[in-house]
Amino acid sequence: MTSYDDLLRKSRDAGPLYAPTPFWEAGVAKIIEDLDRDGIENFRNRGAPLSFFVPTYGYPGNSLSPEQIAALQGVTEGFPAKQRAMVDAWLSGEAHALSDYRAFSAAARAGKAERLLAFSEHDAGNPVGQFTFDGRTYSRSSLNYLMGLAFLGEHADLDGIGTVLEIGGGFGTLGEVLLKCWRHGSIRYIDVDIPPTCQFADYYLSHAFAGTDRMLSTDSAEADNLAIEALPPVSVLPNWQIEALDGEIDLFVNFISFQEMEPDVVGNYLHHVNRLGAKWVLLRNMREGKQRRSGAGHVGVDEPILSGDYDRMLPGYEVVARDTTVFGYRTSDGFHSDLVLYRRAA
Repeated sequence: MTSYDDLLRKSRDAGPLYAPTPFWEAGVAKIIEDLDRDGIENFRNRGAPLSFFVPTYGYPGNSLSPEQIAALQGVTEGFPAKQRAMVDAWLSGEAHALSDYRAFSAAARAGKAERLLAFSEHDAGNPVGQFTFDGRTYSRSSLNYLMGLAFLGEHADLDGIGTVLEIGGGFGTLGEVLLKCWRHGSIRYIDVDIPPTCQFADYYLSHAFAGTDRMLSTDSAEADNLAIEALPPVSVLPNWQIEALDGEIDLFVNFISFQEMEPDVVGNYLHHVNRLGAKWVLLRNMREGKQRRSGAGHVGVDEPILSGDYDRMLPGYEVVARDTTVFGYRTSDGFHSDLVLYRRAA
């Protein structure tokens, strides 16, 4: 049986289009170190996962160090309770999370995405940075996807979305949203990712959907052909196995991870998205591109992907909508997160 160590070796042996890119080569070493030391049960509160694929509203996602947070909390010790609570909500990320929840809820109610309002997130991985609003639980990961799907629902009939392919699905949050919010038997989720990240998706989705048929990344590694119509509701594939997929998909999603890859790698993945006939393509990535590597030990990319590059890499698709302020994210340092929806031209 294929092991997770085998997956990482096969990924590197598959060639430069599937081996970890410079950004992720640094991340892989740190993630494996955390995994070996702390086990997978706590991956949603450990340093390397939080830095690379488990987004948070508070530390480290707010870019404040623990020392800076402690100093700011120290300043508020003499504040009245209301003012201290306001600062605590900002430092923990709860204020930001509530803002995203309100935007998502309003969009879902106003559009045709009311089904998304039933979602509540699982706690597998012992997460930090989960918040409860109106009796349901969310993290930055789930609210990112919920806002993206609400954005999609403004332009596409969600009932027409039956098969979803994601590249770089982190720990599988999109799959959790889809299977919880779509009618049973009407949705299929396929997550293609590099090792060892696919190991976390295997773990998380196995806990979130213990009674649902699934294909683990270790199960799919040796397949020569993966007929999409024959796949179970949840499938996790090691990244090179995108070449084995055969059939059609309704929606392709990439949130954030393309910006961490090199242009030739992204171009290859989007070639397969086109080959599989995706009707819709939903991307969330940095409009200005990821920072470049600037020396030994500095995490970054060699050649940033810019928003305009996707237009070139998706021949036969047209931009339907683009957003940074409401569903995306405007940052203080000028590296804004753009949400873009493409439709396959008739």
